[in-house]
Amino acid sequence: MKLAVEFPSVAYRDGPEGVAKLAREIERIGYDQLDMFDHVVMGYALLDRPQGPYPPRMPILEALMTLSYVAAVTTRIGLGTEVLVLPQRQPVLVAKQISTLDTLSKGRVRLGIGVGWQESEYEALGENFNDRGRRMDEAIPLMRQYWSNERIDHVGHGYHSQAMAMEPKPPQGGDLPIWIGGHATAALRRVGALGDGWLAAQVHDAEAAKRAFDVIHAAAEEAGRDASKIGMQSMVSPPPRENDDAGREFFADHDRVAARTAEIKAMGFDWATINATAVFQSGSRSLDEMVDSLGSLHDRLRQEVGN
Repeated sequence: MKLAVEFPSVAYRDGPEGVAKLAREIERIGYDQLDMFDHVVMGYALLDRPQGPYPPRMPILEALMTLSYVAAVTTRIGLGTEVLVLPQRQPVLVAKQISTLDTLSKGRVRLGIGVGWQESEYEALGENFNDRGRRMDEAIPLMRQYWSNERIDHVGHGYHSQAMAMEPKPPQGGDLPIWIGGHATAALRRVGALGDGWLAAQVHDAEAAKRAFDVIHAAAEEAGRDASKIGMQSMVSPPPRENDDAGREFFADHDRVAARTAEIKAMGFDWATINATAVFQSGSRSLDEMVDSLGSLHDRLRQEVGN
């Protein structure tokens, strides 16, 4: 089973050297993938806007800038987003950014994308929240054209490219993996029709996992794709919310984390994600403590679920 770490933006408090050190240590420990969380801005609650799941002043490093920095100080570990809110960004620009990151990291990039949930963030970035799913479906093959084709001609609902070129191509070309997050039926069908893998936030039990897999596999077959080649990744546990004492304690108990990871593997997932922000919240408050906890967790998980 492959193991990923969702990188904690809180590492910025130790300066750029701390961010680089933590990234290098995650690679040295032996994790397979380093993923970055994405939000550009977070909204305050208003009379007509409920409080979101995260505090508005939550520190979040920009995902692609951070991955570029991390790429320069690592050599092996996979680099990805979990997940980039694609429809609030211009997809041709994202294609260029990801192509450049893949070039400079020597082909280590996996793009994780989702449609997001925060309408106010779309508004702040000048993008339409209401047609985000349709634009997502258009953006995925458009990006792949830019990674593959010498000349790109595309006229669609949201995006237009007439007689355009983009060089250099990423080392992975059009096969650069795009994994898709979300639990709604539309998101699961998108995974099957267009994605290389599913990024699940949390799946509670085997029955829920099977329902999701069935939707993904049916959409893949309908699209004429090989469903067996679609990867499956789940967070072991999401970061705890406010007043969630049990969630804050979870990552301090490595036996519980190992047991939960084994459950995820038994459900059919071939990847599991450790949320390092949750490791921080569980009591590993310094950089060295986080490195120690991630190292111990890695050893314990490899014993439980193998390589």
